[in-house]
Amino acid sequence: MTMDKPLSHDIALRIGLAARVLPDISPVRLIRVLADAIGLPPTADKLASLRVKDLKTAANGDLEDLDLDALKTALALLQGEGIAATDPPPVLEPVSEGMMPGSIRVACASNGGEVLDGHFGSARRFLIYQVSADGVRLIDARDVEDGQAEDKTAYRAHLIRDCQLLYVASIGGPAAAKVVKADIHPIQDAAGGSARARLTDLQRILADKPPPWLAKVMGHAPEARIRFEPALEMEA
Repeated sequence: MTMDKPLSHDIALRIGLAARVLPDISPVRLIRVLADAIGLPPTADKLASLRVKDLKTAANGDLEDLDLDALKTALALLQGEGIAATDPPPVLEPVSEGMMPGSIRVACASNGGEVLDGHFGSARRFLIYQVSADGVRLIDARDVEDGQAEDKTAYRAHLIRDCQLLYVASIGGPAAAKVVKADIHPIQDAAGGSARARLTDLQRILADKPPPWLAKVMGHAPEARIRFEPALEMEA
């Protein structure tokens, strides 16, 4: 398998991100599939014509057994959807110890700016917020560098291990199970948009009657926790 000229930065980024969401698939292996499906070199026009069935049948069905949702996500990335231009991380707002009592730490999967638009398995970074009923502060922006990780899902869960909540545009079932095992509650928000706007909604819940599990995270005494139907649930 040879190419007459190197891949452009844009196409290489698409392939790299797509490979991240496909379990045990390296960029080189994905390029082999693309070579059979659309020919080399892969270009934006060729990738635009690609379909999920092409990915499943190319290279003697090398990707045939992969999860359909993962293949759809990979195809969207190959076609340039949800990939923001390279940008610097947003300005951070450090928080000193004891500065935000009763607050929780929240991770938001993002591909650029302060936007909640990332799939858990392919987001370029996680924005880390400290959130209380009275304020929202961006305390960190953690770039994902999981190219050499044997278990990319475990790597990403470890990257946000100090958080209690995770907001994502989408997340697969097996990945969600690993996040939950790490004591992080995933919340899927397909609409996405401004991360701060989404966290403003969370503030209202913190200020009102948080569900028992969230009250425990906030450090409320058991007798102060009010039982009611949880307002935060991950979408099916």
